[in-house]
Amino acid sequence: MTNTENNTAYSSRLIPFIKHNAVAVIALAAALVSVCFVPPDNSYGSYFDLKTLCCLFGTLAVVCALKNIHFFSIIAARIIRLTGSSRKAALTLIYITFIGSMLIANDMALITFLPLGYYVFSTAENKWEVALVFILQNIAANLGGMLTPFGNPQNLYMYTHYSIPTGEFIAIMAAPFAVSITLISLCCFMIPRHSLHVSVREGEDRLPPLRTGIYLFLFLLSILMVFRLIPPLIALSVVLAVLCFMDRRALKQVDYGLLFTFVCFFVFAGNMGRVEPVREFFRALLEKNTLLTGVVSCQLISNVPSAILLSCFTENYTSLLTAVNIGGAGTLIASLASLITFREFTGRYKNSSGGYILRFSLINFSFLALLTWFCLSIGR
Repeated sequence: MTNTENNTAYSSRLIPFIKHNAVAVIALAAALVSVCFVPPDNSYGSYFDLKTLCCLFGTLAVVCALKNIHFFSIIAARIIRLTGSSRKAALTLIYITFIGSMLIANDMALITFLPLGYYVFSTAENKWEVALVFILQNIAANLGGMLTPFGNPQNLYMYTHYSIPTGEFIAIMAAPFAVSITLISLCCFMIPRHSLHVSVREGEDRLPPLRTGIYLFLFLLSILMVFRLIPPLIALSVVLAVLCFMDRRALKQVDYGLLFTFVCFFVFAGNMGRVEPVREFFRALLEKNTLLTGVVSCQLISNVPSAILLSCFTENYTSLLTAVNIGGAGTLIASLASLITFREFTGRYKNSSGGYILRFSLINFSFLALLTWFCLSIGR
């Protein structure tokens, strides 16, 4: 094989990898650039929030195990079969994604329920109806996860970083959560009404009782770990021991790219916090308006890195927590979940990216504008 052919083959593998792991690649690049300003030293060890990483890994691993026995899709399919019409099915799917994001994190909720949305609505043979359902599922995942500490990765980080009491956390996010679910419910009326039929072959909707019970116990253990009721290392050890015996595949399926992204942005944020001009710049912006600064930052560098970076420069966690949650709406890169949805749709409908982005942007920026206005009006 010639050098030209080698370079072509290498590029054909590299470009898809970068597209698939765009946020992780950006995080690595940002960390490497920051190292040029602050060379590695003993202070690097203080950058990493090990509690966040343990909670995130444990939760992701258990969710993967539940996904491997089709727990979420089976429960969702059973519910959808009771609806009958497209509008009711859309509302059910979106609510399932909304609630799922509170329990299993937004990106995992989309990976689980987007294929179900396609399966239900592809029978209508209207790709833009599928696109609308996907977009609303995406918004539901981004905004639904705001209510719980483990609903979004940035929530888990801020919950541990600021040691926010659980009751206060829920109280902070309750109002924007209520507005979000109202807006999403109203948007479901954009779905054309027609009859649907979801068929399932015999045996496809049965859950293995023993595995289901054990995995649900591990899921409860993960929730208790997040809520600081069980030490993270103890809970994580139990999760690892059980899954090593019962489902090693789940451990391989964990989103290590997301964990790597956290590690890289811990380095980037820690280093930027030690550069005086950068520190003064962000402090000045955050003092003027923490909410708007956070929302704009999410549109440019996504919500997880925004949470990690901006938390180094402000103690106003009420406004910042609100910003990095509602800021997940907007641009395609405002949230990793949005990139997952985009990849899922364009993978099924080739040459439709332009139309999808147009519809996605129109709906998402409408949500972002309304939620930002509401949060500013209540003094965030």
